[in-house]
Amino acid sequence: MNAMLEFNKAFMARRRRGWAAGGLLAMIMGLMVMASTGHALAHAALIKTDPADGAVLAQAPAQFSLTFSEPVSPLVLTLVKPDGTPVALTSFRLSDQTVEIDNRQALKSGTHVLSWRVISADGHPVGGSLLFSIGAPSEPPAVSEAVDWPLRSAIWIGKILLYTGLFLGIGGAFALAWLAGNGRDGQRFVIAAILCGLAAAPMSLGFQGLDALGAPLSHLAQPVVWRTGLGTSFGWTVLAALIAFGLGLLSLAGPRALARTFALAAMAGVGAALAASGHASAAEPQWLTRPMVFLHGVGIAFWAGALAPLGLALKRQAAGAVAFLHRFSLAILPVVAVLAAAGIVLAVIQVQTPSALVGTAYGRLLLIKLALLVFLFTLAAVNRWRLTASAEAGATEVQRRLTRSISVEVLIVLAIFGIAAGWRFTPPPRALAIAAAQPVSVHIHALQAMADLSITPGHAGPVAASMIIMTGDFGPLDAKEVTLVLSKPDSGIEPMKRAATKPGDGTWRVDNLVIPVPGRWTVRIDILVSDFQIVKIEAPVDIRP
Repeated sequence: MNAMLEFNKAFMARRRRGWAAGGLLAMIMGLMVMASTGHALAHAALIKTDPADGAVLAQAPAQFSLTFSEPVSPLVLTLVKPDGTPVALTSFRLSDQTVEIDNRQALKSGTHVLSWRVISADGHPVGGSLLFSIGAPSEPPAVSEAVDWPLRSAIWIGKILLYTGLFLGIGGAFALAWLAGNGRDGQRFVIAAILCGLAAAPMSLGFQGLDALGAPLSHLAQPVVWRTGLGTSFGWTVLAALIAFGLGLLSLAGPRALARTFALAAMAGVGAALAASGHASAAEPQWLTRPMVFLHGVGIAFWAGALAPLGLALKRQAAGAVAFLHRFSLAILPVVAVLAAAGIVLAVIQVQTPSALVGTAYGRLLLIKLALLVFLFTLAAVNRWRLTASAEAGATEVQRRLTRSISVEVLIVLAIFGIAAGWRFTPPPRALAIAAAQPVSVHIHALQAMADLSITPGHAGPVAASMIIMTGDFGPLDAKEVTLVLSKPDSGIEPMKRAATKPGDGTWRVDNLVIPVPGRWTVRIDILVSDFQIVKIEAPVDIRP
């Protein structure tokens, strides 16, 4: 009797140490996610440039500036001269949300292209270009914007394999440790899935670096590609995933007494890897979105990971298959409830409006995913309430039918992985709305006066204009009246004149203004300096759709 008590004490002590180790590893994963957390809106939008896009300058500027909707990290900055010669711009400074770029080139007359590529907070690269002319416009140099389909395909496949490792591999290891009892059916499948993820994680990091730099697949071996990929938030995802894969393998091949601890820590790694980067994890408020991504990822891994081992155990009519099925059927309902709740919260934050479901590529992918999920939930419900009880009672034919149904579930899950991987290339409606809400700004400079004009929001429809009026040498200008004039001759829109008011904060404002169509408008500001002097300054401004 004493020997039995001592054994129980020793067993409980080992179990407590295992849980402590698992808790410590889970805490490390959580700290990794917190370390990668910052104030982020995701998919940075360009809101102001100097010079303005399309500006015609008398002489070359000493510097360029790009202002975004959130802080960014520059990756590639290039100036393309009128003859098509590209010049790398390597001297720049970061000032809050603005990238200030030094221009040390002696620029000749003609149209130049300033091309930029930056990395936003969600780990995804964003690029674009603007045109400006010195002296007089010329035929703009050609700048290739072709989609690199081989690289895009490699990124997509890498994502699917990474999801396979995280969800089917680590989720399968968790199922074997916690639900299967002593059964090992499906272990080879689980190991193969983890190895797929183990190979895909570092390769995906390289693909991330290529995409960030805009480089082709042939440059994959270059060290700068891997440094760039590691420097993005996706680097944290890969690090967490690699740790999780290692823990998953340890749960299968390590000491049996620690299998559950390693599997639990590996599941925490799944959530940490997904919460470390991506559209949803970078959305605000992050105190809500990152935990929701964590729970959503863990829920998917629990459900999807158990399918293959359970199906194989039922197919082979293993000794513990019925017990495995019973444990899974009891646990899956609360897991699916948490999974669905987290998914709904994230979808509402990302999509925001019902019209975005059909009006954006992101929304259309979400609709396809939802259709697959409805099919999957329906199939799972039939399995749970019509087949499980008979299968647990030992009905062999029902067990075979359940096995076939589980195989279909696995195929649907793989299809969902493919849809989710496609989100990598589509900014969510939330990010598009943030970009649309940003103002467009233009600096208008003349010898007698200058103005900083901001139109909010910077898209067609109801807007408000704010102007700061100064003298030509940046001094204060006490204007008597200010009138804003907008015209778009190419669309047949004659000048619209609106008198500005002075609210007392040093600015002039025009409220209740409607810009009917997007495109390039001509904005003119008429400044009444005195009863006998009026100064008129104008510039083009681009209004978004």
